[in-house]
Amino acid sequence: MTGRPNVIVILVDDMGYSDIGCYGGEIPTPNLDRLAAGGVRLSQFYNTARCSPSRASLLTGLHPHQTGIGILTEDQRPYGYPGTLNDRCVTLAEVLGAGGYATYMSGKWHLCGQVDRPHDAWPTRRGFDRFFGTLTGAGNYWNPGTLTRDETPVEDHELEPGFFYTDAIGAAAADFVTSHSTGDDAGRPFFLYTAFTAPHWPLHALEEDIEAMRGRYAEGWDVLRERRADRLVDLGVLEAGWNLSDRDPDVKPWNDTANQNWEQRRMEVYAAQVHRMDAAVGRIVAALEATGHLDDTVLMFLSDNGGCAENLEPGWTDELENRPIHLPAHTRAGGRVFRGNTPAVVPGAEDTYASYGTAWANLSNTPFREYKHWVHEGGIATPFIVHWPAGRLAPGTVRHDPHQLPDVMATVLDVTGVDHPSGRASGRDGRDVLPPEGVSMLRTWHGDGRRDSVAEPEHTLYWEHEGNAAVRQGRWKLVRKFGQDWELYDLDVDRTELNDVAGRHPGLVDRLGSAYAAWAGRCGVVPREQILARRTAGTAGPAGD
Repeated sequence: MTGRPNVIVILVDDMGYSDIGCYGGEIPTPNLDRLAAGGVRLSQFYNTARCSPSRASLLTGLHPHQTGIGILTEDQRPYGYPGTLNDRCVTLAEVLGAGGYATYMSGKWHLCGQVDRPHDAWPTRRGFDRFFGTLTGAGNYWNPGTLTRDETPVEDHELEPGFFYTDAIGAAAADFVTSHSTGDDAGRPFFLYTAFTAPHWPLHALEEDIEAMRGRYAEGWDVLRERRADRLVDLGVLEAGWNLSDRDPDVKPWNDTANQNWEQRRMEVYAAQVHRMDAAVGRIVAALEATGHLDDTVLMFLSDNGGCAENLEPGWTDELENRPIHLPAHTRAGGRVFRGNTPAVVPGAEDTYASYGTAWANLSNTPFREYKHWVHEGGIATPFIVHWPAGRLAPGTVRHDPHQLPDVMATVLDVTGVDHPSGRASGRDGRDVLPPEGVSMLRTWHGDGRRDSVAEPEHTLYWEHEGNAAVRQGRWKLVRKFGQDWELYDLDVDRTELNDVAGRHPGLVDRLGSAYAAWAGRCGVVPREQILARRTAGTAGPAGD
């Protein structure tokens, strides 16, 4: 025991609200289910709808726009965001490191536009003592681009024959736990940030894992969405009065869908990715048990955005002009790679590069509508598990108070007793550091489970991504897609956002809209119209993640 708890944050990529077992999914996730059974689940925790902004917010306790990363990691200045962590923010690793913690990271960074040589926004220069992972977003699971150890690139020939990135992320994280316990820093608490790329496209999985999922999706998305919704109610995560959202209007009923075998295969591969990630989480937990650290470790698990409905157009990757860095021209063995979604190509192997599509993303986000990019519930609602035996949490409970990513920093500071450098005369390295935006979740974790029973009464939540905007205060959520009117939902009775009551509460719409405008101005939200105007004028916009 170190006296102060260790802290582990495990983040997964593009995973929907109801994919894992303890949130209603049919994908086998025994390790995550075990953590949930021994800890607390939050039913209303929110991310920020997209990869890089969510990571920036999670690590800094700020809204992403304040960190310099409003969209992804492309430099859009002077009309948009710099796309790289700025010097007005500090990461959890920097704050905890200054407070005496050893700090480690395994997995995906994606918070710096410069990836070919060390930069001030690389993990090792933003507080992490050790780093193993990738600097960019998506990539080949057998041979990921920008794979780096500390600040040294890991070359292709250094990878073992059986290398698979999900396994490697879990193994590196477990090794950090083990080596910490036997090294010179054994007397210090540690912070470990583990960021899996799974189950982000491409649909890459080991054949043995795909085979274990075979037939699981034969009944199709319509039946499975109903089953997930029922299980969420049975688990106490959702209330029976919240209706399941309709099937996406662009998706056909399963019984009218052609190429059902191919469609099943897409979801089987996705499920295999989630299952493999769960096994890697199990490896981290085993390392904690072996070193005697499981009880005194605050372990949090969540996803960076909702399920992803992005489609990938077919084509050979070696024929693409301006091929993005995450997209390989060839397999590790030198074979050609076919990118895109077509029934002519069975996904899963390294020579494919596909996504699972809108219909299955609609299943992943059960019971909600919309997806990654949007700030309706399907884009921002995430499973959130916290496991901390020494914290005396009530095992297996579900808490319903709403929280979002900036609250992670506030909570970590609360449980560790470490001070944030904002407000000090010198700040971080003499710079003026912004104070964190969130509130601690500790009272929610220990609460009695009634919605809003212990959360801060004026804890207002805000979102903006690509012009999609929302503000939530208590039971009310004001939300809009870019270019459309505000919608208003009473989430106490309509969490699935099916009954827009904006017309019945114009005063409330005005009040929440004004609160959003004030927040957007204070936090540096760049108007979407400004970014699109420059793109139309010929300036390239951000690439996909």
